[in-house]
Amino acid sequence: MEKFLVTGGAGFIGSNIARKLVGQGCFVRVLDNLSTGKLSNIADIRDRIEFIQADMGDPNVAAAAVKDMDIVLHEGALPSVPRSVEDPAATHRDCVDATFTMLLAARNAKVKRFVYAASSSAYGDTPVLPKVESMPVNPLSPYAVGKLVGEYYCSVFYKVFGLETIALRYFNVFGPYQNPKSQYAAAIPAFVTAVLNGTSPTVYGDGEQTRDFTYIDNVIEANLLAARAPRTSGEVINIACGDRITVNEIIAIINKLLGKNVKINYVPSRAGDVKHSLADISLANKIIGYKPLVMFKDGLEKAIDWYKHNL
Repeated sequence: MEKFLVTGGAGFIGSNIARKLVGQGCFVRVLDNLSTGKLSNIADIRDRIEFIQADMGDPNVAAAAVKDMDIVLHEGALPSVPRSVEDPAATHRDCVDATFTMLLAARNAKVKRFVYAASSSAYGDTPVLPKVESMPVNPLSPYAVGKLVGEYYCSVFYKVFGLETIALRYFNVFGPYQNPKSQYAAAIPAFVTAVLNGTSPTVYGDGEQTRDFTYIDNVIEANLLAARAPRTSGEVINIACGDRITVNEIIAIINKLLGKNVKINYVPSRAGDVKHSLADISLANKIIGYKPLVMFKDGLEKAIDWYKHNL
C-alpha cells in the first residue's frame, strides 16, 4: 500500500487530493494546522485518514509527519497574493521556512519523493505568452517569491541530497471545497457566490485580464502522475489547461449558467496582480504524461453545481 503525507491536507487542494488517494485505497496522513484549512473539508474521509493538527514549520512535527511515508505531497502554504502583501512575514514563514523544514525531514526519513505545489505567480507580469518553464522568473509579491524559493530548495535537495523532487506550477486552481467566504477568496468562488446572492462581484481592474484557470481534477491528476512517475529529478512543470479567458467572460458565463444578470463592481487593480496568464503544458506532458482532464467551462459548471448545494 502506498503511503502518502499530504501537507495542508485540510485545505482546498490538499483535501481534494487526500479524498482521491483514500478512494484509491492508499494510506493517507494529513498534516494541517487549520490556519486556513477546515476540518469540514475532510469530514467525509476523517475516519479513513490519519490526521495531525500541528504546524509543519516545527521540525519535530515535520519529522513525525514524514515517518514511514513513501511520498510527500506538499500543498501546505499561506495561499494568497494579497495576504502576502499585508503580512509578508507570515507568508515567508509558511512558504519558505516550512518548505525547507519539510524537505529536510523528508530527506532524513529517506522519503522516496517530494512533490511540491509551486505557483504560476513566479512568472510575474512578463508580456510573453504562453509561460514556458525556461523563461526568466519575475515574482511580484512575497507569495510569489516564497513559492519560487521553495522550487529552488526542491531542486537543490535533489542535486545535493538525492531526494527525488518535482515542482508543479499551478495556474489559478478552482473547484469544490474552495472557500468563498475568506477575505482573500479566490476569484471564481467569490464570483459564483456573489452572483448566487444577486450581489455585484468585485473585479480588480477592467476585467480584461486573462487567466489559465485550472479545475481541481487536473491538479489532483498532476499530483498522482508526479508521485508515480518512474523518476523525478528536481523538475519544474506547469499545471494548467493551456487556455485562457478574461474575467469579464467568466462572469458572463456564471450569469448565464445561473440565469442571472448581475452587474460587475470594478475597482482599482491590486499590487502584485498579474495582467495575463497562459501556460505551455507540453513539458508536463513530456515528463509525467499530464493532460488536462477537465477544461474550463466544464469545470466551471461542476464548481457552480457544488457551490449551489454547499453554500
